[in-house]
Amino acid sequence: MDLKITTLAGKDAGKVTLSAEIFGLDPRDDILQRVVRWQLAKKQQGTHKAKGRAEIARTGAKMYKQKGTGRARHHSSRAPQFRGGGKAHGPVVRSHEHSLPKKVRALGLKHALSVKAKTSSLIVIDELALGEAKTKALIATFAKLGLTNALMIGGAELDANFKLAASNIPNIDVLPIQGINVYDILRRGTLVLSKAAVEALEERFK
Repeated sequence: MDLKITTLAGKDAGKVTLSAEIFGLDPRDDILQRVVRWQLAKKQQGTHKAKGRAEIARTGAKMYKQKGTGRARHHSSRAPQFRGGGKAHGPVVRSHEHSLPKKVRALGLKHALSVKAKTSSLIVIDELALGEAKTKALIATFAKLGLTNALMIGGAELDANFKLAASNIPNIDVLPIQGINVYDILRRGTLVLSKAAVEALEERFK
């Protein structure tokens, strides 16, 4: 499939032929869901913690005598049924990460790219570079291109001025090609690829 290349100024810069094996797949929601779930699980901190009865700082003395009170035979006030006692089967610090085959992860990226291509939410820019880091000027440039919610993927090295100017614009993310991922592609309305990013993707999935 052929796609028009534009410059940041909105001028025509030729055409690029996108591989049907990367950008022309019929998107599968189940694969995208698996990859997004894997990403978010890996990202989750897992620092939630509740104290068990062994960790509660309370006296170890028996609450009251065993017999003669007419009450239940309790021993420790650290037991979960008492106010201030330990939590039974509470959350502990752990990793939520789980494994996902490399082939499924790679296929998920292809399907995410295909989603953007199929919904006409994919733009190819000649080069993501600026002469000076001016956020106001870049916002005006994005307005001309109709970009209000977008993920921008550059080459292996991002232009420092462009990255700095875009860093303070809401709903605009800028990543090098190494950082491209399914979750960020799907969470933004438009995917903007530089010419170098397209070439790197073609090389990666060759």
